[in-house]
Amino acid sequence: MQMLRGRSLPRHRVAMSVSPLLLKFVALLSLGALTACGPQGLESPINSPYAAGAENQNVLYTAFTQRSPKFLDPAKSYSTDETPYTYNIYEPLYGYHYLKRPYVLTTRTAAAVSEPSFVDQAGNLLPTDTPAKDIAESIYDIKLRPGILYQPHPVFARQSDGRYSYWPLEAQALKDKFVIGDFKLTGTRELTAFDYVYAIRRLASPRVASPIFSTLAEHVVGMQAYGKRLREIDTALRKDLPPGARDLPWLDLREAGFSGVEALDEHTLRIRVKGLYPQFKYWLAMTFVAPIPWEADRFYSQPGMVQRNLSLNYWPVGTGPYMLAESLQNRRHVLVRNPNFRGEPYPCEGEPQDLAAGLLADCGKRTPFIDKIVFNIEKESIPLQGKFMQGYYDIPQVDRGDAGVAMLVAAGDSAAKATLYAKHGIQLPTTVEAQMQYFGFNWKDPVVGLGDTPEQQARNRKLRQALSIVFNWEEYVAIFQNDQAQVAQGPIPPGILGYQAGVEGINRVVYDVKDGRPVRKSLEQARALLAEAGYPNGRDARTGEPLVLYFDSASGVGGSSPTLDWMRRQFALLGVQFDVRATDYNRFQEKMARGVAQMYMWGWVADYPDAENFLFLLYGPNIKAGKGGENASNYVNPAYDALFEKMRDLPDGAEKEQVIAQMIQILQEDAPWMFGLFPKSGGAFQQWVGNAKPTQMVRNTLQYMKIDPVLRSKKISEWNSPVWWPVGLFGLLLCAIVCPAWRAVRRQDRQTAFGDVAQEGAR
Repeated sequence: MQMLRGRSLPRHRVAMSVSPLLLKFVALLSLGALTACGPQGLESPINSPYAAGAENQNVLYTAFTQRSPKFLDPAKSYSTDETPYTYNIYEPLYGYHYLKRPYVLTTRTAAAVSEPSFVDQAGNLLPTDTPAKDIAESIYDIKLRPGILYQPHPVFARQSDGRYSYWPLEAQALKDKFVIGDFKLTGTRELTAFDYVYAIRRLASPRVASPIFSTLAEHVVGMQAYGKRLREIDTALRKDLPPGARDLPWLDLREAGFSGVEALDEHTLRIRVKGLYPQFKYWLAMTFVAPIPWEADRFYSQPGMVQRNLSLNYWPVGTGPYMLAESLQNRRHVLVRNPNFRGEPYPCEGEPQDLAAGLLADCGKRTPFIDKIVFNIEKESIPLQGKFMQGYYDIPQVDRGDAGVAMLVAAGDSAAKATLYAKHGIQLPTTVEAQMQYFGFNWKDPVVGLGDTPEQQARNRKLRQALSIVFNWEEYVAIFQNDQAQVAQGPIPPGILGYQAGVEGINRVVYDVKDGRPVRKSLEQARALLAEAGYPNGRDARTGEPLVLYFDSASGVGGSSPTLDWMRRQFALLGVQFDVRATDYNRFQEKMARGVAQMYMWGWVADYPDAENFLFLLYGPNIKAGKGGENASNYVNPAYDALFEKMRDLPDGAEKEQVIAQMIQILQEDAPWMFGLFPKSGGAFQQWVGNAKPTQMVRNTLQYMKIDPVLRSKKISEWNSPVWWPVGLFGLLLCAIVCPAWRAVRRQDRQTAFGDVAQEGAR
């Protein structure tokens, strides 16, 4: 009997152990199916990438796709993937109005946008209408708003006796310090004019190597010589150090200055600029001139800091609406509300359409509205798009203006995607940006350029005009830009003072006006101009040889490509042969520098919203061939140059606009460019994101946005609710199969364990 029990009982135990597990599994499935019918939005969906309840918080989630920002030091930062951080942490003196177009310069830490005073060589004050040639210096006295505080930061922490808590630090004190949060003590102080002085001096430091130094040094009095002096001081400090040493003695910029930048008092900054340079004010809206407290420079100069990535490149110190609270390289970065920020009011004015779009609803309210901004790495576009459509990203990428454009194109190509975007309430606003793409003619070329004689000049001009008519930019935009660009009538894009909308801005050389709209001139008109140029039907009237024009491609593609094939067809309408000379970009730049390219295509992105930043691209003294300027067409017209010099020195206003109109008319007639197009940028925003207006000129946009966490939570639950009924059905079917089998096994075991045992006992 014992042996019998030894054989039967293990089998019985297996049956009894498996079946409860199955029953429990089925029960859990059923419970899941039941709970799926319960209230939605109370808990995070099971597929949420964030902590439970995160979608209910006043936090904006976005992504970055390439790398972590390389330079958060404002003296070095110049990349668009860095600006969402730098312009929301730091505050230059000026900024741009968030809503107004054309772009309007406004204040950030400055009390007002200051107009300069002028002095002669002897330092005597001059009237404001003094001609530019008589002005030796422009003096900017900029008042700061009092009471502006820096974010809480260890660089300001002090002991009760006034000594700095983290200066000087012994090497041992850094053993457990890897992020700025490891320094537990923080402090703050008021922003002063001396911080701007220190920041501008840092631009000349050889240890910083700021990309803006050479440009500013051309204009700011004494800055060039100051840079040379700092290099000498730095060399002396490195004298006894081994080559490549990373721990360097602090280069204290308080001890050496220059006359071009000084603090008159705690809240007054003076900057002296050579001659007359009205565009200088725009440089004061860039983070290059954001304030740097000397305490931060000293703190980060301590031994061992650089090796631990403890520097301004990784841990900024600013007065802006946000501060960097978390930084995991190539993984995650978090901005949180600066508790010391004063709260700038939301604007109350904008473009006419802004009211209808709801962009003025928060007029006068204190910004920022959002408590935290989380940037997560997303290396692949498909997962990023998927999470955005699930609601887990509020904006795909803050720094990119192509996300919305891409979605608009996708919606145009697919009715299903258009329906999906509409169902999700995705906002896809667009704007024409301050940049352009143009087709240029080399003025030095004997065929398409200026020409040697008045007669040849007239013929070449008609050739360029004929080509400008036949090159259908509307078709180009439709095919290659997916209609996400505006055809240009001149060199100045919308949003810039001097841009003319409507009938007044139409290029009458290329277009006729019908019903107040531009209509491209006919092929017959283009052929007539070509004949007058000496090339009837695309052949030289004197030699009978076909007219062959050469296009230098910077893409390295010289054979068949959709774009080049399309260009060939445009020229072929006139019987003109279009020959492509393909080079890589480096070789292309060399040819442009030598002025040997006949035709080319290039683009320009504005540094600041002034017509000068586009019109200088055709200013004679700025030619590229031989002088290295940005006038790639090497265009020279004395009348245009004279007007440019006049326009450059004028303040914004009606007179400046009138001069710009005259300049554009000259360019339209001369046609050194086919003016091409102004690209659009577009944002993609969830329906719960408010105050979203796409722009690539205003950089501190996060300050003005807001989110509705309640609506977000509701929609995320709606879009990500698990479908449990198939699982529950599967569980019921499994139970229907398993339970009878389990009962049969138990019946068999009971018969073996008791029936057979009884028989054995009887024997």
